[in-house]
Amino acid sequence: MIYPLGETALVLQAGAGEQARLIAIARQQAQGVAERGYQLILGVGNLTVRFNPLQQSADEVLAWLQQQWEHSAQTRDDVASTQHQIGVCYGGEAGPDLADVAAHCAMSVSQLIEAHSSAVYEVLCIGFLPGFPYLAGLPANLATPRRAEPRVRVPAGSVGIGGAQTGIYPCESPGGWQLIGRTGLALFDCRANPPCRLQAGDRVRFVPQERV
Repeated sequence: MIYPLGETALVLQAGAGEQARLIAIARQQAQGVAERGYQLILGVGNLTVRFNPLQQSADEVLAWLQQQWEHSAQTRDDVASTQHQIGVCYGGEAGPDLADVAAHCAMSVSQLIEAHSSAVYEVLCIGFLPGFPYLAGLPANLATPRRAEPRVRVPAGSVGIGGAQTGIYPCESPGGWQLIGRTGLALFDCRANPPCRLQAGDRVRFVPQERV
């Protein structure tokens, strides 16, 4: 489904099951899409195309988006995926909610760490903060509701669980996810190209370590 978002954007709503096709389209932003004057914003199950209505008509953008969606059925499996191993210090000051999450999941702390670090995660999209990865692949038995009261300050590198997803805070910010660990890896650098270390479609595994 494609629908307008005001006068300067169209949204392609496809559902989380079609994320690979959406990623295939979004990757084109680095391959000349900006020359058309479009900006592509990838979400979980959706893709927004921003455009200048003084330069392109909505009908023109709609036709382009429909064409890209049809083409993505063949290109979704061609998206390059980088594998990342990210060291995480679980528990203690680095993961103040680890024991509570383990209790919620009816697990020991060591069982929770093993389950969380054994999974292979896929980066669905980057959002909320520059460099924040929304990661799919959290084992179903680790799903945990967000905190009733969000923290005012979450340290950079904090690894958290929010519902059925896990993620990493790239910088200090407020946040309501359950914090189970922390990494010292920098996820965002405005001077780098690209500035985000993780990209949509990448794969991630967490490796337990003793300190951040």
